[in-house]
Amino acid sequence: MNRLVYCCLFLFAYYPSCLLQAQKLISGPWAGNIEQRTASIWLQVAPDVKKLEIRYAPKNNPETTSLKKYTGVLGLEFNPVKIDLTGLAMGTTYTYEIWLDGKKQTPGFETSFSTKELWQYRKPAPDFSFLAGSCAYFNEPAFDRPGKPYGQDSSIFITMAKTPAAFHIWLGDNWYTREVDYSSPWGLEYRAAHDRATPVLQPFMASMPQYAIWDDHDYGPNDGNKSYIFKEQSRSVFSKYTLNPSYGENGKGIYTQFSYSDVDFFLMDDRFFRADDKLPDSINGDWNKNKTFYGPEQLEWLTNALLKSRATFKVIVTGSQVLNPNNRFECLQHYPYEFNQLMRFISDQNIQGLLFLTGDRHHSEIIRFPRTGQYPLYDITASPYTSGIGKATGKEEKNPFRVDGTLVETQNFAQISVSGNKNDRQLRVTFINTNGTIVGLPDGWAIHENDLKNK
Repeated sequence: MNRLVYCCLFLFAYYPSCLLQAQKLISGPWAGNIEQRTASIWLQVAPDVKKLEIRYAPKNNPETTSLKKYTGVLGLEFNPVKIDLTGLAMGTTYTYEIWLDGKKQTPGFETSFSTKELWQYRKPAPDFSFLAGSCAYFNEPAFDRPGKPYGQDSSIFITMAKTPAAFHIWLGDNWYTREVDYSSPWGLEYRAAHDRATPVLQPFMASMPQYAIWDDHDYGPNDGNKSYIFKEQSRSVFSKYTLNPSYGENGKGIYTQFSYSDVDFFLMDDRFFRADDKLPDSINGDWNKNKTFYGPEQLEWLTNALLKSRATFKVIVTGSQVLNPNNRFECLQHYPYEFNQLMRFISDQNIQGLLFLTGDRHHSEIIRFPRTGQYPLYDITASPYTSGIGKATGKEEKNPFRVDGTLVETQNFAQISVSGNKNDRQLRVTFINTNGTIVGLPDGWAIHENDLKNK
């Protein structure tokens, strides 16, 4: 069946159950920030909703239903809601229902989640897979640039919803602010609320837990930096429309960390503390320490978190690429003071099992960064979902730092799996297109935990 026809049929099937409730349930629900005994439910409701309840129960024991009433503020123009469920059973699948003003909502897709099992000191680390990618542009003609629409086929999210995974990580540009959006705090929230309510997203968001970082377009203007006058308001919007464990420190930034099985994920903020790319790399022969990418506060957090980690794989998640020497756009390589500071730390402290996971580039690839006398570092870039394609040109067309066969110049997402016995763990990356077909290397790219250790 033609992909566009399939997508239209899907949306037609989805809409009837929602139209009757369009004035109540705007988007969602979906579950995230799930741990062994806690989980959070996110949804957005209409301004006229006065009462919101969640009823939930173990899937294998539905008669033991629990009730959680929302006690926060309602009645606003935008009403993104987070409700925390606590005291849950470990390693258990729960189903949940949304009740608005005394009426059960029927979103048209399954609403369930599974808490993590307590495997530590009891059994081997569980095998798992997760999805990742970036650059989701949803057309809104009234505010888009003239000409050919920038947003492409959004049925990729149907494919992703059907792809088995423990969770998904948005790698930035999760929505695209236009000029009419980033010129005001109201516009920032309008864009997040509008794009999160896109019908094709709803089953996908509910299909697995969602984590997120941002990049420039969901932070504010293109190539935005720390001078953006609404960055505090943008941080507030981002925190309201995502379910991360935390959002920076001391009211600054959105960086945080979570773990799954024997992998630690460090979700970085590449915008809030970022100096403009046009600042000089060096001054009087010394690297320019004022040209910040992460900023000293966030870097201090990251280095301490890496030292604390005992994970087999340590994945640093960043909106812009980190390692690509031939990147002519935004990349940590263009911020040499912090880049070399981070590289020295990784080397001096013998940090093992390290990988970078990035977005932004509108194509996917894996960059290999060699280091003298130490294991090479890798940057896995996954992009785009629905935005325009960015071809590799100039020095990047035949980039010697790219792992052969990994360049993908079409809509795609990454499926990343971790498997194997203790001390024999492997991480595998496959890029998958809108049709669900593997693109790039047919068997994906894999790396063994021993390949990320110094000999």
